[in-house]
Amino acid sequence: MAGIEGGCSCGATRYRLSAAPLFVHCCHCTWCQRETGSAFAVNVLIERSAIELVQGDLVRSELPTASGSGQSFLRCAACGTTLWTHYAGMKDVVAFLKGGTLDDPNVAPPDIHIFTSTKQDWVTIDDGKPVMKNYYSRDARWPQASIERLKAARAIAKA
Repeated sequence: MAGIEGGCSCGATRYRLSAAPLFVHCCHCTWCQRETGSAFAVNVLIERSAIELVQGDLVRSELPTASGSGQSFLRCAACGTTLWTHYAGMKDVVAFLKGGTLDDPNVAPPDIHIFTSTKQDWVTIDDGKPVMKNYYSRDARWPQASIERLKAARAIAKA
């Protein structure tokens, strides 16, 4: 996936990925439904250091989360498209890149469906990926290489 690009709706802000995703969530929680105005969000988890801002400016805004810890939204300064977010638990080390902002969203299909206890009744999940009523254990679901990359990114952030 290295070299894959994406951007905002107006074209003012563009980014390029230098690594493959750590993991991809299709989140069906009511918070993601509200934030996207859709039935779910596809979050491409990737180290923030693997996202190169090629052009444009970002504006950061803070929104609440169900956990109470909050979430930072990084949006195009020109049109307001959310490009990625940061959750308090992962800080700015890992970005939750919005899959729909990739030039070709098909390059990052979900690895897992989460919070399906609140999915819309009309959504049918039949892609063969794991389906979780709520969240999951990262150690049980992520590839070992992704776990190691996450540990390395956190270590660099602490340095």
